[in-house]
Amino acid sequence: MLDCVIIGGGPAGLNASLVLARAKKNIILFDEDKPRNAVTHESHGFITRDGIKPSEFKRIAQQDLMKYPNIKLQNEKVLEIKKEINSFSVLTKNGLYIARKIILSTGLVDVLPSIDGIHDFYGTSLFSCPFCDGWELKDLPLVLITENPSGFHKVKLIYNWSKNLIVCTNGKKVFSMEQMELLSRKKIRVIEEEIAALHGEAGKLKTIRFKNGSEIERMGGFVSAGLKQASSLAQSLGCKQHNNGGIQIDNFGRTNVAGVYASGDISLSTPSQVINAASEGSIVAMSVINDLVHEDF
Repeated sequence: MLDCVIIGGGPAGLNASLVLARAKKNIILFDEDKPRNAVTHESHGFITRDGIKPSEFKRIAQQDLMKYPNIKLQNEKVLEIKKEINSFSVLTKNGLYIARKIILSTGLVDVLPSIDGIHDFYGTSLFSCPFCDGWELKDLPLVLITENPSGFHKVKLIYNWSKNLIVCTNGKKVFSMEQMELLSRKKIRVIEEEIAALHGEAGKLKTIRFKNGSEIERMGGFVSAGLKQASSLAQSLGCKQHNNGGIQIDNFGRTNVAGVYASGDISLSTPSQVINAASEGSIVAMSVINDLVHEDF
């Protein structure tokens, strides 16, 4: 029987695996290799790894894990998890595994506005997180594409990196009169016309064309993307969710289902950054170890 199965090989799952392996636990990390940041060319904000390609970060992390003989890395999808009396059965295409504990680090999927051409620029000149990519776009003519009221907070954040900012709501009225007045005082133009298409070359945004025929020139910007769970495993296990769609966990990553833990973006409890996900992976792994030690002592 395995001590723990970790599902999801992003920063959270990788770091959880490292901490568990160093605690002499027998574990398997299952990873489909379909990361949320697959479109991202560089990751930022992680000291000693600033600017690294996500694929290179993953390669180095997996190389670290291979030093430990008590961990296996499996590149396959987990199809089903069933809770037994004192364990979990984990079914994949290639076999059935039994584990005492489960860590879900399956992450999230970005849901972009339905705009022609937006996927051509997402991850190259359009991004979701100013903390991750604001420096690279500093002082450029930027756009924020947002279709919901929460975009007002993102306007204020982006303004820190560039005062040359236009907000496009793609045909929606998302701001209050007071918010519109404040944006006007800051000389931030709000365009409520519906967007026809985004244009540019080699992933670099150049113009935004509206359905009324008008156009604006922008060199990059940000998008208020929606988020959804990348996997239904948490839901099938009976893990409770917050209203925002994140999995409910305590301060140590425990879900409401005994023996099931969650780490990384899946909980929506911290900003989606590599360093935060890795930190959560470490915390939840220590929680698993503490629970295993307590049960075995």
